[in-house]
Amino acid sequence: MKPKLDESKPIFLQIKEQLEDSIITGALNPGERVPSTNEFASYYKINPATAAKGINELVDESILYKRRGVGMFVTDDAKQLLIDKRKQSFYKNYVLPLKSEAKKLHISQSELEKMVERLDEE
Repeated sequence: MKPKLDESKPIFLQIKEQLEDSIITGALNPGERVPSTNEFASYYKINPATAAKGINELVDESILYKRRGVGMFVTDDAKQLLIDKRKQSFYKNYVLPLKSEAKKLHISQSELEKMVERLDEE
């Protein structure tokens, strides 16, 4: 868990994204139990309902599943679902605006590709 939550976005989203990041990086694997709402609430000194909101969104997205009386666990296909979702988001939030700005500046596709490749070298 991250040491602190910040004011940049709602707490439940930060908890959700923290769990997503842990699944994508392999810190949480399929079948592994995730921290409970009470564990999140105790660690961050927040209302358990706030933590539950982030966790329940992941259940609704088939990233986590509930085992009654035991806890929440990572689904088998959670990592791939999250990667696919993040790729779509990356395209929408970064690639499309990049292409739009490049078009305004009359940057050709080959020039843009060279710029991106140059970033790898820096």
